[in-house]
Amino acid sequence: MSKNDTPRPIKGTQSLYGEDADRFQHVVDTFDRVRRLYGFQRIEIPVFEQTGVFARTMGETTDVVSKEMWSFESRSEGSVTLRPEFTAGIARAFLSEGWQQHAPMKVAVHGPAFRYERPQKGRYRQFHQLDAEVIGSADPLADVELLAFGAQLLDELGIEGVTLKLNTLGDAESRDNWRAALIEHFAAHRGDLSEDSQDRLEKNPLRILDSKDPRDRPFADSAPTMQLSAEAEDFFGKVKAGLDAAGISHAIDPHLVRGLDYYRHTAFEFVTDRLGAQGTVLAGGRYDGLIEALGGSHTPAVGWAAGIERLSMLVEEDVSPTIEAAILPMGEAAQLKAIEVVTRLRAEGIAAEIFATGKMAKRMGRADQAGASAAIIIGDDELAAGEVQFKDLKSGEQQRLDIEATLEALDDLAMERELADITQQVDG
Repeated sequence: MSKNDTPRPIKGTQSLYGEDADRFQHVVDTFDRVRRLYGFQRIEIPVFEQTGVFARTMGETTDVVSKEMWSFESRSEGSVTLRPEFTAGIARAFLSEGWQQHAPMKVAVHGPAFRYERPQKGRYRQFHQLDAEVIGSADPLADVELLAFGAQLLDELGIEGVTLKLNTLGDAESRDNWRAALIEHFAAHRGDLSEDSQDRLEKNPLRILDSKDPRDRPFADSAPTMQLSAEAEDFFGKVKAGLDAAGISHAIDPHLVRGLDYYRHTAFEFVTDRLGAQGTVLAGGRYDGLIEALGGSHTPAVGWAAGIERLSMLVEEDVSPTIEAAILPMGEAAQLKAIEVVTRLRAEGIAAEIFATGKMAKRMGRADQAGASAAIIIGDDELAAGEVQFKDLKSGEQQRLDIEATLEALDDLAMERELADITQQVDG
C-alpha cells in the first residue's frame, strides 16, 4: 500500500457510529436485562477454536464447514477457525472447563462471529449474535422457558409482525425412521434433484426439505412426514401446552428442519416479513446429541441464537442518548463552576453536558437538540450568590436555585417525563 492510499474496510465488515451504534447497544442491553429475569448466567468463550470443534459438531457436509468458515493454520494448535456460531464452542467449554458440575445450567453470551458468505441485507462476514442455551435438562419446560425468553426479548425490543414457527424433529427412533424414509423417497427421484441435493441425499437428506432450488421443491413438498413415537408425541405436546400457558402463539411448520443428526425434538424460528426473503430473526432447537459428538456423555440441551445487526434494523424506538441538563456558563470563571456542577450532577446519576461556546440562542438550540429538560445558566451574579439560573425548557419557567434545590428540580422534571411516557404508552 502506498503512503497516499487510504485503507478500505474488509468486505462484509462494518463500523458503527451514532444512532446505528446506539441501536446495536440497545439490543445488547435489552438482551442482558431479559436474560437476568430468566436467571441465565453470563459466560464468555474464545473467538476461535480448533477447527475440529466446528467440523465435528456442524457436519462436514454443511455449507458452513465446506464453504464459509474462516480457518487458518496456527503455529502451535494446527488448524483453527474463527467461530461461525456459539453453540459448538459452548459445548466444548462445557466439557473442557468442567461445567458439568453446574448442570442443568442456563447460560447466555453475545459477541462477534464470522462466516465467509456473500454480504446482504442484515448479513455480514463479521456479524454479532445473541445466544442462550439450557444445558443438561431433558424437560420440555426448558424449551418453553427458552422460547419465552426469546419472545419477551423481541417484545421488549418493540419488534412487531413476528411469527413463531414450530416443529418437532422427534426422538432418535422417530428421526432415524424418518431419515430412512426420506432417503428412499428422494432416491426414487435422484436424477431430477439439484446437484447439491444429490450430494446431500445419503449424508444429509433432511437438508433437501428446506432447499430453495425449484428443481427440488416438488419432491420436498411431497416427502413423507415424520411419524412420532409416543414419547416424542408426548414431549411435543408438553412444549405446545407450555407455550399456550405462557400466551405465546405459534404456527406448526412441518418443513422446518435441522439437518444434523444430533438435533432432537423442538425446532423453532421467529420470522418476520420485514427483512425480505431472509426473514429469520431468532432461531434454535434441541440438540440432545451434540455434546456426545464432542466425546462427552449424553447431555440433553436446547438453545437459540439471534443476529444483533438484524434485530437492530427492526428497532423503531429512538434509542439515541439524551441529556437531562444543559449547563451554560457565561465567562471563564463560570466555566470552572460549570465543571464543578456537571461533575456533581453526573455523580448523582443525572446526564448533563456543558455548552460553553457560541451565542446563547445557539447554545439553547443545541441543548434542545440534545434532549435536555432544563438549562442551568451560570453568570457573574450567580457565582457571587452561590446559585444558578434554572430554566425548565418545556414550560419556560426560570428561577434562581442553589445546587441542592437544582437537584430536586431535575428529579421532579425526570418524574414528569416518566409519567408522560407512561401515559403515552397507555393511550397508544
